[in-house]
Amino acid sequence: MHIDVSTPSILFPAISLLLLAFTNRFLALANLIRTLHDRYKETPDPLVLAQIGNLRNRLLLIRDMQACGVTSLTICILCIGLVLLRFQVGALIAFVISLILMFLALALSLREILISTRALETHLADIEELHVEDEAWHKHL
Repeated sequence: MHIDVSTPSILFPAISLLLLAFTNRFLALANLIRTLHDRYKETPDPLVLAQIGNLRNRLLLIRDMQACGVTSLTICILCIGLVLLRFQVGALIAFVISLILMFLALALSLREILISTRALETHLADIEELHVEDEAWHKHL
């Protein structure tokens, strides 16, 4: 298979958007962790402690997502260099590796989304449980 400079160039916008999305998720998670940290220092809460494992896992996934994205972009740049130097086999290998890393970043992103959704579902269930208890208490009056 023959590739030219435009082939790896198609990945640049996709990888850049992924990195932006991953950075936004990292910033939101960092803000949440800082808020929970401050709240815990003021009033130690077992609920905050219970969230630490989940947040740490998500933080590591986001780190790995960003690492895969940055490495994918770097190898994509290498691929362009190899095309310009007319090393077609090396360019093709670099392009495939870049695609694999981008796929891995997306898979890690999906995993992080699933963990995040599960945590939010737990909070929603807790709110629904509190609502049912509140309704039962009002009926009792």
